[in-house]
Amino acid sequence: MNGREKPDRAVVPEKSSNNAVGTAAEGMEERALAKGNAGEAGIHRTLSRERMNQRLARVREAAKRDGKQRFTALVHHVYNTDTLAFAYGSLDRRAAPGIDGVTWQSYGEALEENLQDLSARLKRGGYRASAVRRVFIPKADGRQRPLGVPSLEDKIVQRALVEVMNAIYEVDFLGFSYGFRPGRSQHNALDAVTVGLEKRKVNWVLDADIQGFFDTLNHDWLLRFVEHRIGDERITRLIRKWLTAGVVEDGVRTVSERGTPQGGSISPLLANIYLHYVLDLWAQQWRGRHASGDMIVVRFADDFIVGFQHRADAERFLAALRERFAQFDLTLHPEKTRLIEFGRFARKDRERRGEGKPETFDFRGFTHICGKTRKGWFKVTRKTMRRRFQRVLAEVEATLRKRWHRPIPEIGKWLAAVVRGHVRYFGVPGNGPRITAFRFAIGRLGHRALRRRSQNDRTSWERAARLIDLYLPKARICHPYPNQRLRVRTRGRSPVR
Repeated sequence: MNGREKPDRAVVPEKSSNNAVGTAAEGMEERALAKGNAGEAGIHRTLSRERMNQRLARVREAAKRDGKQRFTALVHHVYNTDTLAFAYGSLDRRAAPGIDGVTWQSYGEALEENLQDLSARLKRGGYRASAVRRVFIPKADGRQRPLGVPSLEDKIVQRALVEVMNAIYEVDFLGFSYGFRPGRSQHNALDAVTVGLEKRKVNWVLDADIQGFFDTLNHDWLLRFVEHRIGDERITRLIRKWLTAGVVEDGVRTVSERGTPQGGSISPLLANIYLHYVLDLWAQQWRGRHASGDMIVVRFADDFIVGFQHRADAERFLAALRERFAQFDLTLHPEKTRLIEFGRFARKDRERRGEGKPETFDFRGFTHICGKTRKGWFKVTRKTMRRRFQRVLAEVEATLRKRWHRPIPEIGKWLAAVVRGHVRYFGVPGNGPRITAFRFAIGRLGHRALRRRSQNDRTSWERAARLIDLYLPKARICHPYPNQRLRVRTRGRSPVR
């Protein structure tokens, strides 16, 4: 491979760090339809998207006009073939099949007929949800995270329903909610946290974690929340079908009255709806009624950060939050929920009390640290989480053991994709040393793999360094400063209120 050859696309562990739900959203990337050549597929999907947006524009405007309106006729937008075609094109064509074994490619061989049949079954009420196939992926702390793999048609219908429901809920959701929403990303949430800590009077940070949120979500409460805005019983019936379809693991099907399997397109939206009513609206109201000083909130799915000016506010909020969650069958993780001193005065106050440096907290793959600018002003320093750094290296090393006998260009292309994906996510201002160290560590792993190809291999570090420069992209900062990007995005409006 020469230096200009474009590497194959690879799955990079850091793309969706969010930890569990990161992989749950199907619509993260645009993907083409199967039939016809690439150009025709793109045109087909674009036209479907335009026609779908025109139909949903009236729903969106009605939701803006009246925040309490219940929509009683929505299901026809779901079974519309344009919506279903767009949903199919939005799915990951490389994703593993569900229990029915149907792949994206095989379904696309007779796409028009299959979508017409699916639309007819949805229209007459003959659609049946399938159980999801359970798989496990490693978490950053070494445990296994369960994911559900729905059947392809369930993915299509869920993705179509998400498009329809987003027309309503994107009007309702608050500005500090960032998880799996159109036009919002993990870096938008990271920017909001950084700017809020630097620009607002924040001295205490509540780093909260909901224990087993996706496993304990109450179905009855969820459907009651959905019915605040959705009056179409056929929509709530679809949601109930997916919630009660069950999970298949080792050939055994189990059905639970709680939780929603992570892995389908609908799960992140349902999580946002649940937490919108349980947490977001309540936190906004608490801030206006009870906070005596500044307070910021940033939430990404079930992961959220709350900052306070006064410790008394933080302690009262935490106690009230525990009571609030208990009403809706949620629990804060006792070990992962912490109230720490963090902010512009934290370092001086702790030094005065002889308590050492301020504590740090982790959010969206980054460790946040009380740092200083060159002029001595307070700033938030963000570095790649050590556990994330080490876990990815361990995964790369394990994969290299299976690949080190392949041609050097092939190994180089794969390692380049890993480095490129890591840098694209973690290449934020101030994290240059960590991403440089990651690139160097990947190069060392590649060198070790070359040395193990044969007992007589004597690949020198000088030759390995030349191969590293040839294949691995440079570790460069690729994100702007948080206040710059957030200013463009919010146009001066507060990102955390």
